[in-house]
Amino acid sequence: MSAVAKAIYKPLSLATSVLGGIAAGMVFKQIWKRIGDNDPEAPNPKDLDRSAREVLIAAVIQGAIFGLVKAAIDRAGATGYRAMTHESPV
Repeated sequence: MSAVAKAIYKPLSLATSVLGGIAAGMVFKQIWKRIGDNDPEAPNPKDLDRSAREVLIAAVIQGAIFGLVKAAIDRAGATGYRAMTHESPV
């Protein structure tokens, strides 16, 4: 990847990652509202009134959603970059 292409790709990749994190958070909140006993907020790991099971399940779901969204956005960004520049971003 050329220096100019790298200079363009890095900020765009960062911006899409931030937007992806926001989108993943919104998706997680919607999913948690449906499966979390009508609780609008996921349990805080430091809240000892919530069960460890509930906290860990929420963390697993949240991690899976963030990982999926990050991979999808990174893949789409790399594909779009290659389509425009005919170079691999790696």
